Amino acid sequence: MAVAIVGSRRASIYGLETAEKLGFELAVRGVTVVSGMAIGIDSAGHRGALKAKGRTIAVMGSGHGFIYPPQNKKMYEEIAATAAVITEYEDDVEPFPGQFPARNRIISGLSLGVVVVEAAKDSGALITANFAAEQGRTVFAVPGKVSSTTSSGTNELIRDGACLIQSVDDILEELSIKEIAPALGEGREAIDGKIARQTKAYIYNSLTEDERKIYKNLSDEPMYVDEVIEKAGIEQAKASKILLDLELKKLIVQLPGKQFVKKG
Repeated sequence: MAVAIVGSRRASIYGLETAEKLGFELAVRGVTVVSGMAIGIDSAGHRGALKAKGRTIAVMGSGHGFIYPPQNKKMYEEIAATAAVITEYEDDVEPFPGQFPARNRIISGLSLGVVVVEAAKDSGALITANFAAEQGRTVFAVPGKVSSTTSSGTNELIRDGACLIQSVDDILEELSIKEIAPALGEGREAIDGKIARQTKAYIYNSLTEDERKIYKNLSDEPMYVDEVIEKAGIEQAKASKILLDLELKKLIVQLPGKQFVKKG
């Protein structure tokens, strides 16, 4: 089972974090992540799968003698060691622009569905989405701000019928991805618990220094927002944004009366 994650090379922090998280959560559930090893969203998707110690396949638009982009040489080696880096070109073929749209048909062809995380109207990721539609694959899109140029393409995909996704569960449900031999009872609980712990650890490791300051000061005992801000030593406006971000990452919960606790 494989799902592609593609998107803009000029991605925002939001896009990169989302792609990496989706790559991680798909891989930890046994789904192979396919992408094009380009900078930006592609690399983030691969990186998430590698962090989960899962499978990820990179499809290049050049020969193996010309790793592109060159700064992804280490990623190339990591993917080749654990899964596969593939190309339809001979080793001595250089990366010419016209070859990348052509390789996108392989990315979609290998996958049950294609997730477009961020894409401007002229993004190559939309070419992959078009190939996916022609090949009968499901196209998914992550919604973004209406004012963001890197989300204009994805928002249009949603308008035109692509599946809007907010979490990995939306992908698994739409594609009817099930475990080959699903565990039951205590075994099922153990697997779910392991996935939850791995996902939480991944999210924690991606926190900024200020996010960690606030998170470490919280516990399972409710703490008023003023106390949280005082203990963290961060100015109020910034701390309020961080608390919201931690809520969205499902690491903390806000209780009535502006109190916060760590999520169990």
